[in-house]
Amino acid sequence: MSASFFELAAELLARREPFATATVVRADRPTSAKPGAKAIITPDGKLTGWIGGSCAAPVVIREAVAAIADGEARLIEISKTSGAPRPGVRHFPMTCHSGGTLEIHIEPLLPTEQLVVLGKTPVARALAVLGSALGRYVVVAEPNVTAVDFPTADRITTDLADVNVDEHTSIVIAMRGDADEDPAEAALRTPASYVGLVASRTRGDVLRDTLARRGLSEERLRRLVYPAGLDMGHASDEEIALSILAQILMQRHARESLAS
Repeated sequence: MSASFFELAAELLARREPFATATVVRADRPTSAKPGAKAIITPDGKLTGWIGGSCAAPVVIREAVAAIADGEARLIEISKTSGAPRPGVRHFPMTCHSGGTLEIHIEPLLPTEQLVVLGKTPVARALAVLGSALGRYVVVAEPNVTAVDFPTADRITTDLADVNVDEHTSIVIAMRGDADEDPAEAALRTPASYVGLVASRTRGDVLRDTLARRGLSEERLRRLVYPAGLDMGHASDEEIALSILAQILMQRHARESLAS
């Protein structure tokens, strides 16, 4: 197997880009593919690798793109004869006259939920710990902090601009004072699905007005959630962090319900 397969997979994972792998698990002659042959398919339908040439590629690409969209792995069979239906196996006709049978497992690899924490307050530290415990990929984007400050973070960087923010990303701004203005503006210019501000409603209103004067559109400003988290009254730093993660989860479930 070519090392380029693993290099491309690692590169896509690092960039948090979705893709699918296709692995030949059975090959009955005459076919040009062998068991263990692999390919990577990206959402645009580009196939890198070898899983049987033009006889198999169109079906594999179509099913891989569908797997990326629905998040479900599938086992497909490409054969001249359908035989008895097998549970869990999708059959497709072999278009090559030479015949043969291929059985291919297709698995989507989608970006995990990413939590980006801006700040180094006690709430920020609690968010990093609880986010990791919930299986999030935790990034702390804050200057002058180290792994000693955030031992559970998957990555620490100095600037949000260094983070690949996508629709699977939640950003929480947990700072003190007016240092949150630039980070909040940067966060609202990303495609993050959630942007929360740990601050009082009064501070949030002031920040919102400041960003409006800077030219941020009303559509972007509406995305700012403040005070971040569920209303729990007086709460500890850990409880505030937990309420924020619960709010993120509730919003995600609401989006998924609307989409289904």
